Amino acid sequence: MSEILVIGHRNPDTDAICSAIGYAEFKRRTGMSEAVAARCGDTNDRIDFVLKSFGIAAPKFIADVSPKISDVMQRKILSVRPEATAADALRLMDEKNLRLLPVLDEAQKCRGLLSLFKLSKFLFPAVNRHGGEHNSREVVSSLSGLAKTLDGQLLVGFDGEREEELILMIGAMGLESFASRLEKFPAEKLCVVVGDRWDIQNVAIREGVRVLIVTGGIAVEPKTIEAAQKNKVSVITSPHDTATTASLCRAAVSVSHVLNEEFLCFRENAPLAAVRDEAMSSGYQAFPVLGSEGQTVGILSKTDFLKPVTRKLILVDHNELSQAVQGADEVEIVEIIDHHRIGALATQQPILFRNEPVGSTCTIVADCFFRHGVELPRAIAGLMLAGLVSDTLNLTSPTTTARDVEILKKLETLSQVNAREFTEKLFASGSLLTLKPAPQAVTTDCKEYEENKTKFTVAQIEEIGFEQFWKRKDELLAALESFRASRAFHFSALLVTDVTTQSSLLLVVGDEKFIKRITYPRREPGIYELRDVVSRKKQLLPYLTHCLHETEKGVKG
Repeated sequence: MSEILVIGHRNPDTDAICSAIGYAEFKRRTGMSEAVAARCGDTNDRIDFVLKSFGIAAPKFIADVSPKISDVMQRKILSVRPEATAADALRLMDEKNLRLLPVLDEAQKCRGLLSLFKLSKFLFPAVNRHGGEHNSREVVSSLSGLAKTLDGQLLVGFDGEREEELILMIGAMGLESFASRLEKFPAEKLCVVVGDRWDIQNVAIREGVRVLIVTGGIAVEPKTIEAAQKNKVSVITSPHDTATTASLCRAAVSVSHVLNEEFLCFRENAPLAAVRDEAMSSGYQAFPVLGSEGQTVGILSKTDFLKPVTRKLILVDHNELSQAVQGADEVEIVEIIDHHRIGALATQQPILFRNEPVGSTCTIVADCFFRHGVELPRAIAGLMLAGLVSDTLNLTSPTTTARDVEILKKLETLSQVNAREFTEKLFASGSLLTLKPAPQAVTTDCKEYEENKTKFTVAQIEEIGFEQFWKRKDELLAALESFRASRAFHFSALLVTDVTTQSSLLLVVGDEKFIKRITYPRREPGIYELRDVVSRKKQLLPYLTHCLHETEKGVKG
């Protein structure tokens, strides 16, 4: 069963993380057992404080949800070891109706691929019309391998584990003809296959052939075994007739001699779209899939590219693809739970889209539990409280609604947490301007927007006082401009909010014509004072989009 990921935006804040955990819990409790909380960005000190306070682990990190090889590959690997015989491989391929088989060593590293086509060419080689070659009668195996392949018994064995090249000879002729034929080949390489021809057996032993294979399940006489031991001739018995035994001998070769050592492999986390053309245009039919340490974790065939990927998403605390996890446009989005403006996001079919003008996504999630009469565990209630007070600055933000106030009271009771006291601890738990380098501080809670095909970003940092900001304003401006330029945004803004005075400072870099439209009091170049402005969503974003429209129209502000 595939997971349904409940996931927030790329630079998650407390509300995004807590609502993802909470809504995944709600979905599991209402029948969606495959719902899993996820995140596509790092947590910060305040989020870590919240999670630790309520004993909840952070959602698992997912950087990219685009279809991967691991989504469609065959995880159950049917394989053979390099020392396995061709007969072993053929038996497995016949049982499982396979045309290709990977050869894996002890460490699960792929040594090559074994194809039915190459095996058949080896086992049934074309007859050489020019003579001088014995390719149709060559056997490469150890004596113990021969005995195993034949389901026989090694009665007399000398150096039976050594792999060697043997020449197959059938003792199905007159004694004189056989003796004459023996002289044409080196005795130490001969593998003589014979039935109950005692005369042929004795001549072969007398001439010192490498191995004598007696077919038909015939018992070998003690005097023959004694002679074989004396002349250091190995003896194998086969339960099969001579013709079957002879054909099986070539199948005793280890697969390491007949595999294709050239093959194309991929990493399990590689996007399907990135490897599709290379795989489909190659001459290979299957591709080993490698894990992080090079071990084989699956097999990908060309037909696997036709499989549908069943990964699904539930977006929380945002509804714009520009803010969503990488690859969100390639998988199915089944629900959206949000409290922001509605962006340009199209779906292929109708979905559950719950968007409410409240102060926090956690308000909506908690309401889902209450409205449907679903038990809300104490720890999850605590997370919902944390997300709500974080986004509404404990109900002091202009985004706060009566619904937020009502929900927060219920959450205080269920979690047994005082919202005011917890808010003080929350905002004291981590100062980005104290703990983080400037490039990280200006992008930690950064959201990307698009207005009339113009892309821009707005980040927010919540602090207790502006002391640290004024100490670092120059490096913050430089980091913000570096970030903007690297992504070619029209402008990038950073709202630094003092939660104690309910006022903010705005840093803006980018298009000069746009910046000239900003009418807030300018404290320094690129820095503006915004009294009574604390909400990015409800106060700042509408103002910035207004300035953008005015710039486009060329009207003076």
